[in-house]
Amino acid sequence: MAKQLLKGNEAIAEAAVRAGVDAYFGYPITPQTELLEYMSKRMPELGRAFVQAESELGAINMVYGAACAGKRAMTSSSSPGVSLMQEGLSYIAAAEVPIVLVDVMRGGPGLGNIAPSQSDYFQMVKSAGHGDFKPIVLAPASVQEAIDMIGLAFDLADKYRTVVTLLLDGTIGQMMEPAELPPMSVKRSGAPGWALTGASGRPKNGIIPFRMQADDLEAFNLQLQQKLALIAHTEVRYHEQSVEDAELIVVGFGTAGRIAQTAVKMARRQGIKAGLFRPITLWPFPERRLSQLADDARGFLVVEMNAGQMVEDVRLAVGGQAPVKFLGRMGGSLPMPDEILSAIVKLDQTTTPAHPVGAIEGPMTPLKHFVSIN
Repeated sequence: MAKQLLKGNEAIAEAAVRAGVDAYFGYPITPQTELLEYMSKRMPELGRAFVQAESELGAINMVYGAACAGKRAMTSSSSPGVSLMQEGLSYIAAAEVPIVLVDVMRGGPGLGNIAPSQSDYFQMVKSAGHGDFKPIVLAPASVQEAIDMIGLAFDLADKYRTVVTLLLDGTIGQMMEPAELPPMSVKRSGAPGWALTGASGRPKNGIIPFRMQADDLEAFNLQLQQKLALIAHTEVRYHEQSVEDAELIVVGFGTAGRIAQTAVKMARRQGIKAGLFRPITLWPFPERRLSQLADDARGFLVVEMNAGQMVEDVRLAVGGQAPVKFLGRMGGSLPMPDEILSAIVKLDQTTTPAHPVGAIEGPMTPLKHFVSIN
């Protein structure tokens, strides 16, 4: 199909429709409200379920119910709204039913503001609710990637019967750029064999979000960890640019990674061998590939729109083989390419091939509004 000029939130909504979403439940919150508004018109046109719930609590539990019935169900929200969904997400994980959540991040903590941020990394990658579970987390860096990943999100959710989150910031949700939508998929007929569809003519199914006996709950958790290990082994995704001969690796996801791409090109024009590593799955995190890159890299620079969250996973993956520096913008401010370039130049000047493995670097001179963590 031909490319169209599409707004991120609306493109995600239409892509979900074309991926066969049966039911959408949500509550308005900036900067994702256009997604809900689009669904409010589009879903009824197709005879599919749309409900604006009374709150995010209501929305996630409606998603839970529809998913138990074997329907492709989704919701969307933004940072404080997702916080309210945490209990429901944990129940969904315990029930092992597939759902898709779109989190269009905004500034925080608290109500924060409506500007773009990446401060939900911990909330989605490390938490997403109580208990020993992890959702698959996909991080697009463009409207086109968001379109492509929403279909992938539904497929992964169905494949593993798990929560899949599309994690993007308000910049991608609000921006408009040329992108291509997929064709309308053929809606699947019937429901999965595990779904609650009425037991007439078949044995009863059971979906249980709790196990009251310690041994039963431990057995379930061990089984769940096996599934998570399988996902971690098979579903890692990332994007690389100019890493083949790179001595300095810039790491960023989503919008921060997209902006860093320009800075890497600028550094190359100055003769600095820089490369870009952009995780696409924030969980499972591409730690093995980062560890491989650390074998030859002199240093890493992590760029995020927060106070330093993914940088912890990068440090664990690098394992002390090279220094890892951090640049972060908060409160809805975006890192600019020239600011990232300055940090790359500083890293180039302060690391050498003879740098002792695992040595602790002194602090970089912080750029204006930036945080430097060592």
